[in-house]
Amino acid sequence: MTEETVPHLGLGRYAAAVGDRISGLEDDRFVSRLWAKDASLWTDDPEGQAVISNALGWLNLTEKMVAARDELADFATGLRQAGFRHVVYMGMGGSSLCPLVFQRSFNTGADGLPLTVLDTTDPATVLAIDHSVPLEETLFIIASKSGTTAEPLAFGEYFYGRLREMKGDAAGGNLAVVTDPGTPLVGMARERGYRQVFLNFPDIGGRFSALSYFGLVPATLMGVDVAGLLARASRMTEACRAPAPENPGVVLGAVMGELALRGRDKVTLVVPPAVATLGAWLEQLMAESTGKQGKGLIPVAAEPLGSPEEYGDDRLFVHTRIRGEEDGATGDRLADLEAAGQPLVTIDMDSPLDLGREFYRWEIATATAGAILGINAFNQPNVQESKDNTNRLLEVVSRQGRLPGEKPTLVEPPLSFYAAGTAVSATELLSGFLEESRPGDYIAILAYLTEDGATDSALERLRLLLRRRYRVATTAGYGPRYLHSTGQLHKGGPDTGLFLQLTVDDSVDADITGSPYGFSVFRSAQARGDLEALRGHGRRALRIHLGNDAAAGLAALEETLERTGRPAAPGQ
Repeated sequence: MTEETVPHLGLGRYAAAVGDRISGLEDDRFVSRLWAKDASLWTDDPEGQAVISNALGWLNLTEKMVAARDELADFATGLRQAGFRHVVYMGMGGSSLCPLVFQRSFNTGADGLPLTVLDTTDPATVLAIDHSVPLEETLFIIASKSGTTAEPLAFGEYFYGRLREMKGDAAGGNLAVVTDPGTPLVGMARERGYRQVFLNFPDIGGRFSALSYFGLVPATLMGVDVAGLLARASRMTEACRAPAPENPGVVLGAVMGELALRGRDKVTLVVPPAVATLGAWLEQLMAESTGKQGKGLIPVAAEPLGSPEEYGDDRLFVHTRIRGEEDGATGDRLADLEAAGQPLVTIDMDSPLDLGREFYRWEIATATAGAILGINAFNQPNVQESKDNTNRLLEVVSRQGRLPGEKPTLVEPPLSFYAAGTAVSATELLSGFLEESRPGDYIAILAYLTEDGATDSALERLRLLLRRRYRVATTAGYGPRYLHSTGQLHKGGPDTGLFLQLTVDDSVDADITGSPYGFSVFRSAQARGDLEALRGHGRRALRIHLGNDAAAGLAALEETLERTGRPAAPGQ
């Protein structure tokens, strides 16, 4: 491995086992078989192998996208010349998380257009974008690999409807699509006269598509140095052709896979603020790739570091840092954790442009870990369940005009609880639920709330409180984004999760053109559909409705949690 790409391994007592695993991969010719696209690395099932054989196009992707740079640059130039001043990129999961990383990690370039990523059915967010961007001078991009993903289609219908009010039949000139060849989006775009159709490579799954048109169209439009991203990705591509012991992606994958087999399956991501959203991208890559068959890596992103006493023996810490921007406090905390026996991997970046390199490293690493765990890393067998439940509920709305009624188990204003059994107080109910946690479990907060700084902070406080009291890992995701990210892990991975779903009454709504419901009902149906899927798999799941004020509801929940369960960890 080169100095540029080598991860620093602080594995303590696990070093020998990881070394043996890497040697075993080399003996099995893992790298050469990976590059030969040998599906038997992940499964012997013929049907599964057929899926894999059409999902490994990302291995050779960088050279294809280098060839597409002029096409993308010409499109960006044409937009500026046509008077466009903004871009709204609308997708979910694999089609939107990489653009979200670019939006939050880079400033708009001198010749770029401001980029907004829309990946939530929260009506307040949809309306905020409607009211803040210059609609007639904004390009709206609908992104969906299948061309049938419900959320981006709904976003597209909403903004196409708004543009038709202003521009009539010329509205299509403000829209573009990124999709696979032959999808329904292609036909829609041609029928409506959309400005551009970008056809992605069909042999790339959504979560492995960061360096494809799905990621590089928005990056180009906002003026990111795409040539620099691809140059770094190309160097990592070549480095990942090396034998296993010198292969930066395979080594990282071997660490994650081997430690997961030894109970350390909580891959805790420590990411610098400059590229903090990389954690959300990694969540989807790992969770959707490996969370199945009762196994899986459980990514833990955006959880502030604590003292050694707060952690069990189920963690692997992976620290990404940018040279010259090291945080001394973070380094000190990690040194304490490593001294206490927690395994630590450190990856150095020189600048945010090294994201191109890291996207590729982590794709190789995740594929490697999946092979070690005996998992088909390229399917997502449990994702459809929540969608089917949601669609069934929306059909009820279409027939009856509203969602089916629900009766809470307990109401303690402003909170309402939906759970099995009975309880006399919120404290008793939450205590009973959380006391089910065991060593090696994790608590996931599933927040169907408007994403903003205040809510982020409130959720962080909840996570820290839960970790201190119950000494388990915590995760948090906004719905419905997490459905296309960690949702597969929640249902198909190990039964070690306790799920706290948070909902709220919407104060505003936005109609979806051509639908008998708006975004508020759509999101409510998604929350209820996923809760049903979780419980259908026997998962421990509790819905807490926060009332009509998310901030007040979160404060009440935090106050209630303070009265629950086990005492805080020593020193807290």
